[in-house]
Amino acid sequence: MALREDFEQAGNWLFKRRSFLPLLLLPLFYTALGSFGYPGGSHELDLIWEAACLAVSLTGFSLRIATVGFAPPGTSGRNRHEQHARSLNTTGTYSLVRHPLYLGNYLMWLGASAVPRAWWLPVLVTLAFTLYYERIMFAEEEFLRREFGMAFTEWAASTPAIVPRRLSWTPPGRPFSLRYVLRQEYSGLFALVAVYTLLELGGDLASTGRLEVDPIWGAIFVVTAVVSVVLRVLKHRLQRAGPT
Repeated sequence: MALREDFEQAGNWLFKRRSFLPLLLLPLFYTALGSFGYPGGSHELDLIWEAACLAVSLTGFSLRIATVGFAPPGTSGRNRHEQHARSLNTTGTYSLVRHPLYLGNYLMWLGASAVPRAWWLPVLVTLAFTLYYERIMFAEEEFLRREFGMAFTEWAASTPAIVPRRLSWTPPGRPFSLRYVLRQEYSGLFALVAVYTLLELGGDLASTGRLEVDPIWGAIFVVTAVVSVVLRVLKHRLQRAGPT
């Protein structure tokens, strides 16, 4: 099999499993927490550091929201069965990079990987995501090339894959859909909060030897869990109501 076909086949295999394969990185987070300690022995400084890390992750999540909220129906979804696109996205965040959702995912994980303050963890996360998403992006672009031909070729020639190199912005071609964001992104928000809550618990356990729930993180986790359950219940009703 030629490398082009091999890359596309591997990318499609990873694409179908992209919702859970990154979770295989979690044992590395557990290892990094083994030498965790409060910076300067201060829990308050630790909270400030976690807030900075969370800001990076929320930047990635906000990028996902901006992408999904303006995406035309039938694109930028969470389908896991096969590549699918009713149209070629070239406006909004897609005018900055060709794969804004994956850039958002990377920033979400990068922020979380910095929480234990082990230098090697963000490096390994970056390496893993580069190898992982490279195959998925290749498979997606092969699909888009076949579907949209010259339109894809011209867009790809002027738009970087994942690292923005210009601030030229093309306004989205449709209004922002909060309804679509709620349908698509509630699970991602819950997963993000759950990871940070577990890191907070693990860090405190490594530093104090006691399993304590920080009131702030505990409240954030409970609120996010309740909202996620409500949105999951409502999702089926939204789906029955038809496309946005």
